[in-house]
Amino acid sequence: MDLQEFRRQIDNIDDDIIRLFQQRMDISAEIAQYKKQNNMPVYDPARERQKLFDLSGKDPGRSAYITALYSLIFELSRADQERILNPESELAIKIQNAVRNTDAIFPERATVACQGTEGAYSQLAAQKIFKLPNILYFNTFEGVFSAVDSGLCPYGILPLENSTAGSINQVYDLMMSYPFSIIKSARLKIDHCLLAKENINMSKVKEIFSHEQAVAQCSGFLKTLGCKVTVCENTAIAARIVSESPRNDIAALSSRNCAELYGLCRLAESVQDHGNNYTRFICVSKSLAIYPGADKTSLMLTIPHKPGSLYHILSRFYIHGINLIKLESRPIPDRDFEFMFYFDLETPVYSPELIQVMRELDDLCDEFYYLGSYPEAV
Repeated sequence: MDLQEFRRQIDNIDDDIIRLFQQRMDISAEIAQYKKQNNMPVYDPARERQKLFDLSGKDPGRSAYITALYSLIFELSRADQERILNPESELAIKIQNAVRNTDAIFPERATVACQGTEGAYSQLAAQKIFKLPNILYFNTFEGVFSAVDSGLCPYGILPLENSTAGSINQVYDLMMSYPFSIIKSARLKIDHCLLAKENINMSKVKEIFSHEQAVAQCSGFLKTLGCKVTVCENTAIAARIVSESPRNDIAALSSRNCAELYGLCRLAESVQDHGNNYTRFICVSKSLAIYPGADKTSLMLTIPHKPGSLYHILSRFYIHGINLIKLESRPIPDRDFEFMFYFDLETPVYSPELIQVMRELDDLCDEFYYLGSYPEAV
């Protein structure tokens, strides 16, 4: 028997599989109607567990493959049943209303909360997102969240992740405490310089001030200097400390913009470990708004603490062809071994697949938060 004959046999088997799969899904749809009439939940974990046990025992040598195959089939059946039982959901309606009711043009002028002081990278991100921002500065990231939550500022700018140093965990942790929506994001090129007072030689520098993220991004350069490193709230604050200090043996890791702002000279430029160094900032609002071009969506959720829970979530994205571009987990304070998961999805908010996923995820999670759909300024 030659290869073509083997392939013909495979094609015939595939035709049978498709026919039987269609029959199975049709019966599953009838089961969904029965469950709807009898007020029964879609997910029956005991039934699925017993089915996987029985099916995997039919071919012990391939039990792992059978388990993987039927786990996916069960996910597809549940997804289809959810579509039948929940053709509309409160969240889906909320998203669709936000798309319809949000202005077609992103605001140019706004009062914006930023962490740090004049010259901070958050300020540069605010100026990239808004053409004419009126910026109010706060000492901490929590101050930014609080300003938005209280209505003092309609918008806040927060750093979320850096291409070199990774996620800003403090911001992710604060997301659990404040209601907000992400309405836009921006990627900002981060270029750190070593700043000091004029006529200071680099060999005389004994202490360097900067934010912990900047320190992480320039760790290789700092090792060559062997100086004491002092972490402060912000890179711009570090530049201000050096400018106002009477000492002549300190420097700051900060931006080129801060050199001009605080009258400092650049002892070294572009000292970050990687030239392709970007930080992603988000613009948050207390109210939900979805502006044209929204092709990213962020979610926050907790799932049952048992095997397979995360798989059930990820499989829904796979089933609907939604690209997952970030998955972050953070421990939940005062809840042992429980985690909050953050997802960034790359799909247009207008996609029916996204709306369908929103309908399905609520039943799979202990807690589910839609953080917003938004465009990104690059």
